[in-house]
Amino acid sequence: MRILITGGGTAGHIHPALAIADEIKKQYPDTEFLFVGAKGRMETEIVPRHGYSIKTITIQGFSRRKSFAGLSHNVKTVYYALTAGPSCKKILKEFKPDIALATGGYVCGPILRQAAKQNIPIVLHDSNSFPGVTTKMLAKLAKVVCLPNEEAVPRIPEGANTVVTGNPIRADFYTYEKAQARKELNLDDRPLLLSLGGSLGAARINELIVDVLKESYQTKTIQHLHATGKMEYDEVCEKLNAEHIPLNADGMDIRRFIEDMPRCMAAADLVVCHCGAMTIGELLASGTPSILIPSPNVAENHQYYNAMTLVNNGAALSIEEKDASSKKLWETITSLIHDSARLEEMGTHAKQRAITYSTKQIVKIIMETLHSK
Repeated sequence: MRILITGGGTAGHIHPALAIADEIKKQYPDTEFLFVGAKGRMETEIVPRHGYSIKTITIQGFSRRKSFAGLSHNVKTVYYALTAGPSCKKILKEFKPDIALATGGYVCGPILRQAAKQNIPIVLHDSNSFPGVTTKMLAKLAKVVCLPNEEAVPRIPEGANTVVTGNPIRADFYTYEKAQARKELNLDDRPLLLSLGGSLGAARINELIVDVLKESYQTKTIQHLHATGKMEYDEVCEKLNAEHIPLNADGMDIRRFIEDMPRCMAAADLVVCHCGAMTIGELLASGTPSILIPSPNVAENHQYYNAMTLVNNGAALSIEEKDASSKKLWETITSLIHDSARLEEMGTHAKQRAITYSTKQIVKIIMETLHSK
């Protein structure tokens, strides 16, 4: 069995693909996989580290900037889209997939359109309640469109075959033991705060966390692991240097991106982050308490509603970005992170909300689609 998997640009597209591939490999060890990603994007680094082969095409998304630079970018985007066909044909001819799976991102478009022309069955998965543009454009080419919840169904074009599966989460999020994770990260007995700026970066969270890192450094009462996101690492490091905070200070770990998220979430006593669909799923699977800061720069403010799902069930606190200040965030962190009883209660509530069957259900759909072609 040969499965082509495409999706990328952000961790929210890459990690679901890896979770599904891992489960297929577990159930069907002889399966051959090929990932297709966008040249120069983060999937080209992450996928090989997980043991999978990847080929790339030159493709990019549209810019929303109303400027000459934005127009120039979009002209190039159209050119790449029009010229991606031969590369996609070559990949399909060489690999000869039995089925194609896509998990979102603009890279999916060219390769899946070519797959459809060759009558290769397609399964889509979108992790968001507000499915992406690429998913909606490709929905009618797919045999099945897997969605995270019922709210997403009416947002897919009428006539597409949709199934609600939830979101695939890597198995390690459910099973990593806290003591083992802390040992592997060389942590001491102080509580660990994990903060995330998103896989590419989140300017407001990074801005807030620089001040929180300053407090962490000065008080030395907690350990702090922060991921800046790929695009904002240098800027965060410059700000910390300006505050005379060494990047290798005791109990501080500043990273561009977290590869070992199951380990880090298992080790963490508290997480501060945005609340995209995949992050919410990972927090629930690992049973990790959180302070959620919904991004307002998303379709129909859906991160706010993601956050409220956890807040209303006692698994998280939330601070809206418009209300967030460094002082308020630090006070909220310190009120929680030393209250072990409350953290344990929040973690239990999170774990109770986790959906454990999503990945297996998606794999079952892929196999049924493959055998019915």
